[in-house]
Amino acid sequence: MISRFLLATTLLLTLATCQTNTQQEPQPSQTSQSDIPEVHPHTVETELQALLDNFLTTHPDVPGVSLHVEAPRLGLSWSGAAGVADRTSGARLTPANPFRIASITKTYTAAATLRLVEDGVLTLDDPILSHLPSEFVEILSAGGYDSRAITIRHLLTHTSGLYDYADDPMFYRKVSDPNKRWTRLEQLRLALDYGRPYGRPGETYHYSDTGYILLGEIIERGTALPLGEAFRRLLNYNALGLTATWIETLEPVPPGAAPRAHQYMGNTDTYATDPSYDLYGGGGLVATTQDLTRFLRGLFIGKVYRKPETLDLMLSTVVVPDQGRYRVGIYFTEMDGVRGWGHGRFLNTWSYYFPELDVAFAAAITQTRGYLPGVAHPLPFALPPSPGKTDLLTDVLKTVKEAVAEHD
Repeated sequence: MISRFLLATTLLLTLATCQTNTQQEPQPSQTSQSDIPEVHPHTVETELQALLDNFLTTHPDVPGVSLHVEAPRLGLSWSGAAGVADRTSGARLTPANPFRIASITKTYTAAATLRLVEDGVLTLDDPILSHLPSEFVEILSAGGYDSRAITIRHLLTHTSGLYDYADDPMFYRKVSDPNKRWTRLEQLRLALDYGRPYGRPGETYHYSDTGYILLGEIIERGTALPLGEAFRRLLNYNALGLTATWIETLEPVPPGAAPRAHQYMGNTDTYATDPSYDLYGGGGLVATTQDLTRFLRGLFIGKVYRKPETLDLMLSTVVVPDQGRYRVGIYFTEMDGVRGWGHGRFLNTWSYYFPELDVAFAAAITQTRGYLPGVAHPLPFALPPSPGKTDLLTDVLKTVKEAVAEHD
């Protein structure tokens, strides 16, 4: 939406004068593959790496691209990368370099909330009044919101009517300071001070980061844990093998994690921007592409939820007719005739799972591209369209789909 273009624009204008490149030299390139001997994996690996190399040839302004693919029917677990992790140092991008994953975090927040439903801590139809501190309830009430009428289901599906703080011009002006440290409460106040409800609860769909920062608060209160630790316990990080996933600045960097890759809006490096502008449940996680695929596939194969019906609930909940492709913290898509599920958005990171093929893949393109309103020349930024994203997604899926069909 246009407001997120403005957010990116503000960061562009301010970060251009506040560059800090503190990244260490990344670890050597790493690939991972199964020990199961198969006919196709090597060919598929070669084709996938060629897709990444060709992507950078086709998009020479993009610093780097990273990809991980899980295709158990091929015995394939492959990571690849191309380009640089840091334009200034020229350090090579490797699959081990993690990224800010932005709104993909919402899938984790939604899954953690559904785990609390499984544990009997809350229900989807609980009013948020029952799970928020009085200070939050008072701010909501002053902004014209009835915390007795808004439910957790509404927050999860963006049907609460809550104004999105990330849509407001005042937020763009305030985020012009890349060193500002936001709190969750500040972001809620901003949403209520400068915006009005999109509608009554359950009346209309409108994507809202405000709802997801409230879910982050609800998870913390429901578990009596900081959000990062709550994610680790509720979502079974250890069982999933998530060794390079954490909430930036709210958790320690995991031991052995490679340096975070630099992500750019055009030529502007956002590496040193304080992550708190997108941190408290609507965004905030850092992860490698391999960890992204492990988590998303884990959701679908029974490694996160205790009950199969919880996944069904996540994928089928529709509150209003205009909800479109969004369900509970996850979108559905169809590519090359195959139904998939996943999330992406602001920082050109995305993750998808295709149950029919049992294929998961995640990627990060380290530059975003878009247009600055009122300026004749395009400025690189990414909310869609992003440089080559759709083509790369489709090409990856076609490559793996064809290999699966040959194998079967």
